[in-house]
Order: sequence, then C-alpha cells, then structure tokens
Amino acid sequence: MIGYIQGKLLKKEEDRILLLANQVGYEVLLPAIVMDGLNQTAIGDEISFYIYYQQTERQPKPVLIGFHLESEKEFFQQFISVEDVGPLKAVKAITLPISEIAAAIESQDINTLRRLKGIGERTAQKIVATLCGKMKKFILPNAAQKPVSADKNFSEPVSEVLISQLGYKYSDAKQMIDDAMARNPAISTPEELFDEIFRKQ
Repeated sequence: MIGYIQGKLLKKEEDRILLLANQVGYEVLLPAIVMDGLNQTAIGDEISFYIYYQQTERQPKPVLIGFHLESEKEFFQQFISVEDVGPLKAVKAITLPISEIAAAIESQDINTLRRLKGIGERTAQKIVATLCGKMKKFILPNAAQKPVSADKNFSEPVSEVLISQLGYKYSDAKQMIDDAMARNPAISTPEELFDEIFRKQ
C-alpha cells in the first residue's frame, strides 16, 4: 500500500495532479484545501504528499488521495467513517480548513457543515453524531471563534522571510509553517514560529 509519495509535478487539473516518482506517473486526487497549497507550485517542481490509498471490490481501480500533512490524512480517515461519506465524496467536500470543519463538528454547527460541497442537512447531522467529541485534536487555538486559521497574522511575515530572504519555494515554506504549527499549536508570535521551524532543521 502506498502511504507517501515524493516526486515531480507533471500536470495539474481541477481536483487532481499527475506526479512523477521513480519513472512512474501517479494520478493523485487532492481536496480543495490541499490543491490551494499548490497555487505557487510550477510544473517540474518537487512535491510530496501523505497518501490515503483506496481500493475495494466494488472499486478495483486504485485511488490515491494526497495531503500535505499527516494530520490532514488522519482527519480524512475519521471523516470517511461517517455513513454515506466515502473517500470520493469526502475529497470534494473538504473545501474549508480542517480546523474549521473540526470546530464546526465539535460545536454541532450544522450550518457550517452544510457549506461543504455535497453535504446536506441529513449528512451534516450524521457527521456531528459520528464525530462530535473526536475532533478536538484537529482544532487550532480559537478556531471555533475564528474560521480563518489563528496563525494567519504572524505566519505571513515568516513566510515572506523564508521565501524572499532564505530562498525557499512557496510550497516548502507553507509546509514548514504548517508542520511547525501542527507540532506546537500554542505558537503565537513570529519569533516562536521561527524557533519551532528551525528546531527541526
């Protein structure tokens, strides 16, 4: 089973990419929030994904679904445990930040869940019934009050320094910031974020 892929970006479509790894081209489906992270990634750039691998008797053709972070993959696996929410439906549905979806589930906010593509009232209720109480680990600080990730204000100057002064690609800088925030959600200043990023370098 494939759990992680690193390679060169060959092609980008609306909801999937073609990734060249070890002379093999892999078609990888990406939720909208993951695809958005590739806005500044060019054809030929090196990228990597954690992979959810789906193959069943009813669907013998393997399906690869990619995520920037292992925590995103873990959330996805929880999300598809809900009745009537299979992997392909979930890929289309995850159009909001995972921390915001998780906060909506924990607060039983049906209206926010209905904003997800393809999720109606009944499915939103099933999501809450199945996952409420299991989503706290995916919620960033203040996510329940602020739909936009709490790290936005201070991550922007850090991203700018990583790209313009230190020469990192946009996608690499974003992943470094996301990884640091996942390791230490209590970060609240650019200095703390820098420290956490380079603590692992």
